[in-house]
Amino acid sequence: MIDPKIDLDDAEMTALLALSWVLADDTRAERLLSLTGLTPDFLREGLRERGVQLAVLDFLANHESDLLAAADALQCEPGRIIAARHALGGRNYE
Repeated sequence: MIDPKIDLDDAEMTALLALSWVLADDTRAERLLSLTGLTPDFLREGLRERGVQLAVLDFLANHESDLLAAADALQCEPGRIIAARHALGGRNYE
């Protein structure tokens, strides 16, 4: 279920925290880069860009085990990550 109370600032923060979690594991980080086509340089330069944030949240939304692990690490419901994706202008995963 998507959390209807998430605003754009919360969505951006969720995306940045999720990115930090993804990058903490080399294998997961390599998979993110491989599947999204992002490069380390573009990722560093584009942290505040919505497209980069959406790519990170899409990456998690499309891999349930990572989504659940990220939500656990961020101490939030998986729906919050999906809500952040939706708030930033992405597809609705309901």
